[in-house]
Amino acid sequence: MAITYNDLYLDLRQKLRLEQVEAYTLAAREIVCYAAGKTRQELQRDGRLYVPQDVEKRVQELTARHLAGEPVAYLIGEWSFYGLDLDINESVLIPRIDTEVLAEKTIEFVSKCEHARVLDLCAGSGCIGLAVAKHCPGSHVVLGEKSEAALRICRQNTRRCGLTERVIPWQVDALERPSPQLGEFDCIVSNPPYIPDGDIAGLDVSVRDYEPMMALRGGEDGLDFYRAICEKWRDALRVGGRLLFEVGIGQADDVLRIMRAAGFGDNTITEDTGGVARVVAGTLCDEV
Repeated sequence: MAITYNDLYLDLRQKLRLEQVEAYTLAAREIVCYAAGKTRQELQRDGRLYVPQDVEKRVQELTARHLAGEPVAYLIGEWSFYGLDLDINESVLIPRIDTEVLAEKTIEFVSKCEHARVLDLCAGSGCIGLAVAKHCPGSHVVLGEKSEAALRICRQNTRRCGLTERVIPWQVDALERPSPQLGEFDCIVSNPPYIPDGDIAGLDVSVRDYEPMMALRGGEDGLDFYRAICEKWRDALRVGGRLLFEVGIGQADDVLRIMRAAGFGDNTITEDTGGVARVVAGTLCDEV
């Protein structure tokens, strides 16, 4: 029986809700838009039109994959972050709304600097660095990432956002000391791997089985990257520069202690929208 786009969307929304899918409204809309090859505005405009059978079948196939655990962002190949539409695939983490707090605090600092050089370390999709570059027109950003596959996504997103003149993807290993070629930065921001190795098996299937493991594993206690970055990347930050981290649940105090021991003062902890201590930041002092 023929069905309109409105009814297809509403039926799918109800199905996902009953299956207790998180953000079921967003998921239903994105799946229908992708299957139909329509923008959100076009879906709304064409809501009373009947859906071709091949589109309805495609929606059913995508829905089955999503209910089996595959995230919507990987199904459709893109996701939005801080107002930017970004290319996404399984070589990078899916940008979360919690991470927008880290982007916001970084933009807040960088916007007060003239011609700031910013390093987004463990950049993944490049979402944080690209948001900074977009909202701080005088800044220049390096997207530092070890994975070549992730760097390809960084390059695609840099072009997609029209920021090739001020953003450079660069292959680096956050666990190793940086090359002098990188120069000195006014701000380093990082959302590093921070899941303790022993917690990986208990992650939701949508994370454990689909998102890149190298972007999740943070070592035995989840803090390996915080220690390495504070110790080995300190000299890449100018005195008075700001280092900002995203942290996992319950890690804020430990990361704060690591930063203080490495010579970072003026430390702050910022909660995300769910009340979780999510961003730890500090300013590089003259002496350790």
